[in-house]
Amino acid sequence: MEYTYVGRTGLAVSRLALGTMNFKAFEDESQGFRILDYAVERGINLVDTADVYGGPDRPGYVENLVGDWIQANPVAREKVLVATKVYGKTGPGPNDRGLSAYHIIKACEASLKRLKTDHIDIFQMHHVDRNTSWDEIWLAMENLVGSGKILYVGSCNFAAWHIVEALEAAARRGFPGMISEQSIYNLCQRTIELEVLPACAKRQIGVFAWSPLQGGLLAAAKPGGSKAQGPALQQWTQLCGELGAAPASVALAWILGNPAVTAPIIGASACAHIDDALRALEMKLDGPTLQRIDAIWPGPGKPAPEAYAW
Repeated sequence: MEYTYVGRTGLAVSRLALGTMNFKAFEDESQGFRILDYAVERGINLVDTADVYGGPDRPGYVENLVGDWIQANPVAREKVLVATKVYGKTGPGPNDRGLSAYHIIKACEASLKRLKTDHIDIFQMHHVDRNTSWDEIWLAMENLVGSGKILYVGSCNFAAWHIVEALEAAARRGFPGMISEQSIYNLCQRTIELEVLPACAKRQIGVFAWSPLQGGLLAAAKPGGSKAQGPALQQWTQLCGELGAAPASVALAWILGNPAVTAPIIGASACAHIDDALRALEMKLDGPTLQRIDAIWPGPGKPAPEAYAW
């Protein structure tokens, strides 16, 4: 396994992170336990979850599963970093969502209980809250950091200007702000190349890419796609066949080749998915191959504003 640092911190993470959203479909916790054990045995040291994984029928289900695994494997807790999220609706009340200080602190306490741990390594804002001031948000996060309940703060699904605004507000308070941003990023979804990736690189913010395989589409494991994607998918599978590699491995290798990305978050629902991801670490895509990939899955080409102006 390869490791790198999260942004400007000294926190070392594996180049692959394990996402657990797929665990919400598991009826038996042992399925999740097997995948978690397999990932940790192979050097993955970041487990990403969220308080809303499980849906309205089983709120907190995935955090509980991860917590039961931690409780059953106390040594494993020392080997992994646990990241979870706050923002989504967790109850019927009007304050049971968002990033108010009330909800942040209440949600953190609930996540700690479900995860059966005394601290969360990266506590991530799952979405920007346009109704809450940054001073209120950072006051709550400072409280949690000061009490040792969280170690670092991260963001998810932020625009570049949200990231800069949040960091500036934190700096005025003498607080580090967030260390990471989690955004959707894959060959089909390259919007963050315009502004989010350049902003994170400039401000030394780590980037975790969620849905790196577009829900299985880029792994050729999900049928369909849009009518416009049909020819691209045919060219994609042909290119991967020429490379002699699984499409999932090539798609992940492409993300790993971007120096602005800390790690893709792999949503494994079977141990074999982790094996495909590990093979991506061994791949280095050359210039001609990258040009062919860009022709199949074109991105904006350049960061903003050069992507659309001079």
